[in-house]
Amino acid sequence: MDTEAHHMERDRSSCPPDGAEEGSRSTHVPDRPAAPMSWGRTVFWGMLCTVALLLFSTFVLQPFLIPSGSMQPTLRVGDRVLVNKLAYRFGSEPGRGDVVVFDGTGSFIQETESDEDAIGALLRGAAASLGLAEPAGSDFVKRVVGVGGDRVVCCDKRGRLEVNGTPVDEPYLHPGDRPSDVAFDIVVPDGTLWVMGDHRSNSRDSRDHLGQPGGGMVPVERVIGRVDWLGWPLGRLGSLEGTDAFTGIRPSGADHG
Repeated sequence: MDTEAHHMERDRSSCPPDGAEEGSRSTHVPDRPAAPMSWGRTVFWGMLCTVALLLFSTFVLQPFLIPSGSMQPTLRVGDRVLVNKLAYRFGSEPGRGDVVVFDGTGSFIQETESDEDAIGALLRGAAASLGLAEPAGSDFVKRVVGVGGDRVVCCDKRGRLEVNGTPVDEPYLHPGDRPSDVAFDIVVPDGTLWVMGDHRSNSRDSRDHLGQPGGGMVPVERVIGRVDWLGWPLGRLGSLEGTDAFTGIRPSGADHG
């Protein structure tokens, strides 16, 4: 009995505890390092992402860097806004009170040939499309005040704009600004817009082009999109606040033949 017990104890001591053998084996299997991504693959994926962003910016939602204070306090210098390019794609058109980005070629500026080389223009355009650089000199951001057929007058006895005979209180104006220091009485041709900056004393807008061809009117087809969101700075991130200033405006033609 003693001999048998001795053998049993020896056999039991020579057996590793449960899992010990597996654990010891696993410590001898080296981890296979992840294969580093090659430079070629990195460049490929970087280019693919850039192209995808450019396509999205071209057709759907474009970042736009605000270069001036003409839309203060609504938009500030250095703000990055997001321009909704689908806003007017499916039959709808800009409405009074909308803040829009448009190409001012032919209305705010005359067509001129650029001295910039093709590659430089392409790179600058790509950077502007991503909101990394100032927009082209022909792109502007303003608020729509009058649409096709509207009669816009400044100013009534209380110093307010009138649209189709209805006075407009404009809460978005820069503090201390009047609706306009320039008197005007215009009828907006169909298919065009009358646009003004919120910082009226610091905005070159439709008023500044009254005596020029086109009379300061912006063709609807030149509108790039509507400013719907603020993307930067983070403290102002969110949708752009709308306005009810033009609620109740009578249909165009109601106060003039």
